[in-house]
Amino acid sequence: MRLTVAEVAKHDTRESCWMVIHGQVYDVTEFLPEHPGGTAVMLRFAGRDATEEYDPVHPAGTIEKELPKEKHLGALEPSDPATASSSESSSPSDQAQAPVKTPSLNSVVPALPLILSLDDFEEAARRKLTGRAWIYYSSGSESMRSYARNLADWSKVSLRPRVLRDVQQLDTSRTILGHHSNLPIFIAPCALGRLGHPDGEFCLVKGAARFNIPYAVSMGSSIAPEELTRCQREEEDAHGGGCLVFQLYVKKDPNEVRATVRRARSLGFRALMVTVDTPVVGKREEDDRFKASQGSGGAPTTTILYSQATSSAVPARAPYSVSLNWDDLAWIVKEWGDAGPVCLKGICTFEDARQAADLGFTSLYLSNHGGRQLDGAPSGLHVLMEIRRYCPDVLQRCEILVDGGVRRGTDVLKALALGATAVGIGRPFMYALSTHGTDGVCRALEILTDEIQTNMRLLGVTRCEELGPRAVNTHILEQEITTDLAENYTPNTLGGRQWARM
Repeated sequence: MRLTVAEVAKHDTRESCWMVIHGQVYDVTEFLPEHPGGTAVMLRFAGRDATEEYDPVHPAGTIEKELPKEKHLGALEPSDPATASSSESSSPSDQAQAPVKTPSLNSVVPALPLILSLDDFEEAARRKLTGRAWIYYSSGSESMRSYARNLADWSKVSLRPRVLRDVQQLDTSRTILGHHSNLPIFIAPCALGRLGHPDGEFCLVKGAARFNIPYAVSMGSSIAPEELTRCQREEEDAHGGGCLVFQLYVKKDPNEVRATVRRARSLGFRALMVTVDTPVVGKREEDDRFKASQGSGGAPTTTILYSQATSSAVPARAPYSVSLNWDDLAWIVKEWGDAGPVCLKGICTFEDARQAADLGFTSLYLSNHGGRQLDGAPSGLHVLMEIRRYCPDVLQRCEILVDGGVRRGTDVLKALALGATAVGIGRPFMYALSTHGTDGVCRALEILTDEIQTNMRLLGVTRCEELGPRAVNTHILEQEITTDLAENYTPNTLGGRQWARM
């Protein structure tokens, strides 16, 4: 069946919403309230061609997978004039999509030799990225206090170097999620890589493989996991390094979750990272403001960006399961089987860290989601300090991953000294791929390698395992940890059940 542009254009409302993607016409009316990015962005392209908007943020085959076959209405009539693409209409989005620039700075991205720190990549990305991409990568929730705390907390820990040590030979390797990594870091999960660069997450796969570190692939990747694992195999053959970890967001339908876990396992992902801090999506105001500005006619839309709550049982901003609990982890772990470690991502208190350890989990990821979820949540470093104070045994029982605001090799070393196994870094790699593609990711890893090696020598250590609490002064940060939590803490034993392998 072939449809004309005029016929498609009639279906431009919430009650009947058609759109064109790669010359194919789809009826997305029933999918509107389920779209994770909100209804407004889809209504903006109702009755029009959405290909340019769709491609950077969706893996190939996404719409075919999400919509039933009967919602694929046919092809657009090829004899018609060019479809009403997003580039044809003038709207506030034109201004919002323009590169964000500082008037006093040249918008030309510096050559790689002039990029000397991860902060340099951020500044370069700020000049180059479209408004949409910059807002998505850089924004946090509400007042962005947690985002700011992530950055600030590292400066509240100082280093205590030892001198007159033989530091000629270094070993920076670390075992992370079962993988022998050349560095004590991994690429943290970040979505929508193609917003920044056409090669998107391929850049991260290649960089991680060439420096032999793990890369945790976001379930929101703009490139399908099948393509990423194929790229990883090619890189392994060429360079012999790296591994892929699958980050899972638990959706509402358990059968869909099971299918996703089985898919990740069959593709050869080495570990499963279950995100546990997203019963609802945080209120990311800059992101929401941008989406609102995309309303038709240039006026901010009054459309609720996520499914509007009609009762306490139907919360807004809830594309994922709002009922996920400790019991559900059992069937997720069972579905994953013996394919590799299972890590819980999003631990923000010592109580949850201890509970996870008591249930048998051996890999915990301390993270406030880059400051994008609960505004006011503690930094991963703060949680690590809590664990040291109230349940230090967890540091011996579990692999501890930490992220949030890491911008320097010294930040990595501070985390290791306080008991972390490895440190995740996210935004800086998104900025690096956005400005320079794969070369940018490799340059960022080169910078981190240099900083880690240089500062290990300056600290007087030659192996990551030599770093301990005597290498740091945590007095300032310790003042922010409350002293009465132990008295008020009653462990939730969940009936004493323990899962043997997680």
